[in-house]
Amino acid sequence: MSAEPALTADPGAVAPGPPPTPDLFRKAMAEFATGVTVVTGMEDGGEPVGFACQSFTSVSLEPPLVLFCADHRGRSWPRIRAAGRFCVNVLGEDQRDLCSRFGSSKGRKYEDLDWEVSPWGTPSLPEVLLRVHAGIENVHRAGDHDVVIGRVLAVETPLAETGRQDGENRERPMIFFRSRFGIEEPDGPIAPYPWSRGDRWG
Repeated sequence: MSAEPALTADPGAVAPGPPPTPDLFRKAMAEFATGVTVVTGMEDGGEPVGFACQSFTSVSLEPPLVLFCADHRGRSWPRIRAAGRFCVNVLGEDQRDLCSRFGSSKGRKYEDLDWEVSPWGTPSLPEVLLRVHAGIENVHRAGDHDVVIGRVLAVETPLAETGRQDGENRERPMIFFRSRFGIEEPDGPIAPYPWSRGDRWG
């Protein structure tokens, strides 16, 4: 008895309908919960820059590679790209202030913030769950975003390394789901997109 051939999609087939609009696609993707990070870098001349980023993941263990996506029309990402190195700061549940700072072009960002330059020349944000320091390996244009591959130089877990426990929520990650922060307040206020309509993450 022979095995039946695997079904394959016909690349020439016509789709049953038009692709989703940007608003519909954004609403649909809100069903996928993500963490929240801040990608930081040091511009030539020593000025720190950064932006909030949800699209972040590991890619490879050998060599250690990570990936994030940034709007190539943004203000911070082109400056980080020129610098060649970045740090992904993974936010904890109670760090909405950091998210607000870096999630908008009008945010305060580094003003009155206790941050420091890492040994790898990247801005390190305080008391985050994880820092991933990396150099830019490749950049791929994809629609209105750039897909950035970074080769990891070092990782830091600040709270685990210092043993600090500043509260029961400190070790919990920040979750973004259905355009809200967290999953325990289903009727909580919807965050602006991203924090105001005219801003772009990147």
